[in-house]
Amino acid sequence: MKNIKPSDVPTHSFDWGVIKWFVTPNQNKDANLTFGEVILLPGQGHERHVHPEAEEVLYVLSGEGKQMIDDQQSFTIKAGDVIYIPKAIYHSTYNSSWEPLRLLAFYNPGGSEQALTQLPDFKEIEAGKVQTFIRE
Repeated sequence: MKNIKPSDVPTHSFDWGVIKWFVTPNQNKDANLTFGEVILLPGQGHERHVHPEAEEVLYVLSGEGKQMIDDQQSFTIKAGDVIYIPKAIYHSTYNSSWEPLRLLAFYNPGGSEQALTQLPDFKEIEAGKVQTFIRE
């Protein structure tokens, strides 16, 4: 068992927001899943994408947004909502409000988060450093 604090892990920064991955198979050899917190900035979202080998669960902590799953009509998400995304299904999330949209994200099995490090706007902020939301 390990007590992991936000200041213990790096911040993954993108044009649309930030992610803190608290548990990943890469960080902990015993982990079979990935768990982290995602913050989408107001008016921002991530591109439609797919995790071919992993299902995803999102839990909305705060804020409001739009969720698209597969080719279905997007729907509103807000605090307390849980979104289940089966593996190999395209999806995207967009913050439609003025405040940050905060989500908990789970991948099962873990490992899908590695693909995000290949995005052109990816930047890693070392553990313990503060993200300013003004990218240089």
